[in-house]
Amino acid sequence: MLKINTSIRSLVSRSITTRQLVYEKYGAPQKVIQMKTVELPDTLEPEQVLLEWHASPINPADINQIQGMYGVRPKMPAIAGLEGAARVLKIGSAVKSVKPGDQVISSYEVAENWADYGIFNQKDIIHVDNDLPIEHSAFLKVNPPSAYVMLTDFAKLKKGDWIVQNCGNSAIGKQIIQVARILGLKTFNIIRNRENLGELVKEMKDLGANEVVTEDDLYDKKKKMKLPRVKLALNGVGGKSSLYLANSLDQEGCMVTYGGMSRQPTQAPTAPLIFKNISLRGFWLMTWIREQKDDRARQKVYSDLAGWMKSGEIQPTAMVTRSLEDYKDALTEAQTKFDKKQLFFLKK
Repeated sequence: MLKINTSIRSLVSRSITTRQLVYEKYGAPQKVIQMKTVELPDTLEPEQVLLEWHASPINPADINQIQGMYGVRPKMPAIAGLEGAARVLKIGSAVKSVKPGDQVISSYEVAENWADYGIFNQKDIIHVDNDLPIEHSAFLKVNPPSAYVMLTDFAKLKKGDWIVQNCGNSAIGKQIIQVARILGLKTFNIIRNRENLGELVKEMKDLGANEVVTEDDLYDKKKKMKLPRVKLALNGVGGKSSLYLANSLDQEGCMVTYGGMSRQPTQAPTAPLIFKNISLRGFWLMTWIREQKDDRARQKVYSDLAGWMKSGEIQPTAMVTRSLEDYKDALTEAQTKFDKKQLFFLKK
């Protein structure tokens, strides 16, 4: 566990100046995001916690929220950043859930991760494994639990079963591949063609992908490529690709849509809907969190994931580290380069 040294004790006894990436209106992230320096209060309310952010990535959801296209619309002005990892520096007199030195992430109801420091109510933070390396904890909030829940909550799968997905080279797609491998499931992955295809296919297979094919090969009628019959298909693209996924579903199979990278409507075939009774479901992790009657399900998800990450069964997310000052370039590349995550790396 991180120890609070003398310099930190001195730091938390006075007011703290922090940089924040904020926006006052919705729009293109490079245009509306600004860096501001503010001074935080030097005293905490009884339920408040002072955090020092260590690392925070840029996710597609961050881009969508800043554009005003996300399911949650914060009050303006807003501090950006939906995901990240922090350490507790100081707690209010009534805080019981965490202590100084604990590693935490923000809850699913709040953002404000793109900053050096922040003050949160204790109900708005989640304690995670103190020994989880920063390269995992910074990415723990969104993609790994989404992969875990989609693979376990929508179909009754047994070891050896196949699942198909059409966003296998994305950050969440790679998490799906790894969690599926750990659970004993096989993955059939559909990706878009590209210059470094051989390199990407090798990377995905090293993570545990069983089959990787391109959309071009799948759509080529001469190749007569067939998808395996599955109980679960995971759709992060939409459009024509989703039609192929839905067609791969076996009796009572389910296609879960969690994204729409193509910006085209999700499609489904009529005959399987009628004669195979397939189902089309949507998934948003925040909805799943809100639906849990107690905290045990979420705690199990995080506990399992942290164990797999620490053992090396789940590999760290590929990333490019950035300073907060480099936010314009980071935001640009987050929207144009998708092989690595842009990560605001604040503290080691």
